[in-house]
Amino acid sequence: VDVFKAMFFKRSIGTRYWDTLSNTSPDSYFAASHFGGVTMIITLKWIYKIKLDEYGDVLKNKARLVAKGYRQKEGIDFEESFTLVTHIEAIRIFIANAASKNMTIYQMDVKTAFLNGELKEEVYVSQPEGFVNPEHPTHVYRLKKALYGLKQAPRAWYDTLSWFLLNNNFSKGAVDPTLFTQKISKRILLVQI
Repeated sequence: VDVFKAMFFKRSIGTRYWDTLSNTSPDSYFAASHFGGVTMIITLKWIYKIKLDEYGDVLKNKARLVAKGYRQKEGIDFEESFTLVTHIEAIRIFIANAASKNMTIYQMDVKTAFLNGELKEEVYVSQPEGFVNPEHPTHVYRLKKALYGLKQAPRAWYDTLSWFLLNNNFSKGAVDPTLFTQKISKRILLVQI
């Protein structure tokens, strides 16, 4: 199956089925860089997924570029990987509070959330297949933003979203730092992440 997906990937680029990073400039994620030699160069891998309809026909091909972050070492390649996660009790309290005040709850998902996380550390990656610079095939890239697979990706996403909410007049909960509130006159907006 993996060989089939890899062959299909190479044949599908440029077809109407290709739903991808190819629509995104690699410059938004990578910056060509000279490697300082302090941290390791993380290799990248394409993960392919073929989405089929109920008849088995191809709807679209998806590709996700992931970092092989399992080789990263804390204190060398990243400072902190711990991220705050909402506990089930906090979700129950959140829902009970909303129900008692007759509030409407909206749920959302941020697609490719980890790709929006700003990195604090310098992370160097090898050139990904399909984006190798023919003039400099041995150069590495410095990541501008997090990638799936990096140990610090969840923390980078939390920090980025938290920064955004705080800069838009939300307050972080003292007891639950995954709960953000914003009061506008008699209205209150609660965001649980």
